[in-house]
Amino acid sequence: MKTPKDLKYAKTDEWIKVEGEEATIGISDYAQDQLSDIVYVEILVEEGDAIEKGDEIATIESVKAAAGVNTLASGTVIAINEALDDEPEQLNSDPYEAGWIIKIKLDDVAQLDDLLSAEEYEAYNEEREG
Repeated sequence: MKTPKDLKYAKTDEWIKVEGEEATIGISDYAQDQLSDIVYVEILVEEGDAIEKGDEIATIESVKAAAGVNTLASGTVIAINEALDDEPEQLNSDPYEAGWIIKIKLDDVAQLDDLLSAEEYEAYNEEREG
């Protein structure tokens, strides 16, 4: 499974990519693999919304399960990936590029300090796979 080194990860399987004051948030390759075929994505926020770290930003439904997606940082939503409305399978095929969920303007980059590096996230996934 892919775990890009330039991202930070949560044990809840979201990732965040920071570029200056902006950040992109999505779900990891591990998460999409566990969910299997994703059939529906509902993004629960809109551009301009203020969100707090931990807020649920999307619901993902697959043939196996439904899962919530939480934001890993507080900020203001600056973009949502509307392409997921018609092509939710992008979360399966390209979770780190075409399958991003939202972009935010960060309130405080220090909120990311408790997230996992790619190496830590890979080790965590190996541990829970047993």
